[in-house]
Amino acid sequence: MSFYDLDFIEKTFIHYAKENTRSYEEKHDQVPTSIGQVKMGKELTKQLQEIGLDAYYNEKTGFAIGHLKKNVTDDVTPIGFFSHIDTADFNAENIRPQVHRNYDGKRVVLDEKEGIYLDPKDFPALASCKGETLITSDGHTLLGTDDKAGIVGILSMLKYLTEHPDIEHGDIYIGFGPDEEIGYGGRRFDAKDFPGVELAYTLENGRPGDFEYETFNATEAQIHIRGTVVHPGEAYGLMVNAASLMNDFLDRLPKDEVPEKSKGHDGFILVLNAEGSVDHADISLIIRDFDWDKFTAKEQLIKDIVAELNQKYGDRFSLKMRRQYENIYNVIKDQPYVVNLALDAYKKLGIKPNIQTFRGGTDGNFITQKGIPTPNLFNGGGNYHGRYEYATVEQIDKLAEVLTEIVKEHLSQTRNGRDEAPLKKYW
Repeated sequence: MSFYDLDFIEKTFIHYAKENTRSYEEKHDQVPTSIGQVKMGKELTKQLQEIGLDAYYNEKTGFAIGHLKKNVTDDVTPIGFFSHIDTADFNAENIRPQVHRNYDGKRVVLDEKEGIYLDPKDFPALASCKGETLITSDGHTLLGTDDKAGIVGILSMLKYLTEHPDIEHGDIYIGFGPDEEIGYGGRRFDAKDFPGVELAYTLENGRPGDFEYETFNATEAQIHIRGTVVHPGEAYGLMVNAASLMNDFLDRLPKDEVPEKSKGHDGFILVLNAEGSVDHADISLIIRDFDWDKFTAKEQLIKDIVAELNQKYGDRFSLKMRRQYENIYNVIKDQPYVVNLALDAYKKLGIKPNIQTFRGGTDGNFITQKGIPTPNLFNGGGNYHGRYEYATVEQIDKLAEVLTEIVKEHLSQTRNGRDEAPLKKYW
């Protein structure tokens, strides 16, 4: 049984999925980093206005902002929802969505000639899509499920509320932002666009019931090593080979704290690139951990290794370290209502919650640091960032229902008492 208009969901998702809105790290000084994002942001602004919201496009941040005014006199705090316009660094030219009605749970042919298939043997989560309207790419591009499915879920919720004015609700703010995939969207978000908003949710990835209020703490580091070049025939006591010093640094990193040996609540240090010659060498790495103490210990380890090697080799290592984002749990643990509200909405709808760590980051990391605690829900898709992306119309519809229930539950708990129960550790 559908909650809303499945035809609207299908047509709207396909329409926006076809638009190339890929973001580009190398253009991060440009806002947004691609013209396709500007086009879609302004198009979404117009659609929000047509639905009945006050909406505008913020030229400085690239966010399409919408406000659905409350229809009650209660002193209820505004809430917000975020989805991002951009897609990841995979081919987004000439996207051709394919619709597979009443999906039979078997292998889906994306391109028979090229031997490209979406196979439940490889992607077991497809089992949850059986009997639903499955949408995929043609196997040569991504689909854009991350996060156009979230956008359509929000639009569906807004249309439902405006078409059912008898449903009472407080103020609702919407942010459709750019460049989330490269870490600049939420960083540039202007909290003044969400006046008085107490809490918000991103709609990043996952199936109905998924919920994350823990993300990584994240730091990036750049190490530059200075060598001394001398003709090898005259090098004794003079040459300092930067490539050899680079290997000394790499040998000192913990061997088991790497992504390929990490899961669940584990953190890691990942060497992204290491290039060296006699003259100079450069290492780039990232640090990730959920636990603040373990995270800062990893940061300190890098600093200590650099200090030890500078003492050993004579100040030939320079280190630049930058905090990228912080775990949203650092804030949300002291503001449990934002989590309990969503879980109470799941319970009202009979949805079993699947609480898990988000082994990455979202716009919510930056927005939380701006004073609006923002955990992550789901968007009704899977296999993000590549040719095997998919979404189902029914799971996007379920997202719209969840968002509507959160809005209703927020007003109800404002009137009848808020669920401020302390959060339980799930790891």
